[in-house]
Amino acid sequence: MTATGPLPAAATVITSPAPGFRPGFRPRGAPLNFVAIDFETADYGPDSACAVALVRVEDGRIVARASRLIRPPRREFVFTYIHGITWEDVRHEPPFGAVWPALRRLLKGADFLAAHNAPFDRGVLHACCAGSGLRPPPVDFRCTVRLARDVWGIYPTKLPDVCRRLAIPLRHHDPASDAEACARIVMAADLAPAGAGRRRRTRALPRARP
Repeated sequence: MTATGPLPAAATVITSPAPGFRPGFRPRGAPLNFVAIDFETADYGPDSACAVALVRVEDGRIVARASRLIRPPRREFVFTYIHGITWEDVRHEPPFGAVWPALRRLLKGADFLAAHNAPFDRGVLHACCAGSGLRPPPVDFRCTVRLARDVWGIYPTKLPDVCRRLAIPLRHHDPASDAEACARIVMAADLAPAGAGRRRRTRALPRARP
């Protein structure tokens, strides 16, 4: 995997569809409203988020994105070789407690949070909230690893494997790209035809295990 450059310092929110969005790319039935989320961490501690990105989907289309660098509680960076982020990139950035309240507004009205390997991202979110004296959002997580296995039988099910199978663009470990890819996996699953290999609909998207 190729390490990516650091995110812009300021959060970025857009209200237009992401590049490549096809008009009419809508789910059948009830509106599909959710937020995809992706964290990068500095070290092995789940409270060490150094970057986060969120992608909001309303009625089956991407309507907003946000991404932000975060100063983790410790200077040591173990995973720079994966995501390319260093202490120097984040030393002057705000901590999670100062970043999350603004980002949390994107969750309003969302039916669920989606993440690829959701137990990891849920654990990071809850640990960072606990460390900042904040309540984690009362929104269920859904896992696109499990979804990709249930809908298409994709193995191995790492994010690059799923994106390659579904022709979804990806810059792996760039959280903005990872979060958008996760969102597009959910959107694709909701549109996938019923039949062989499709055992679950998105409405019954499997919850992440504790």
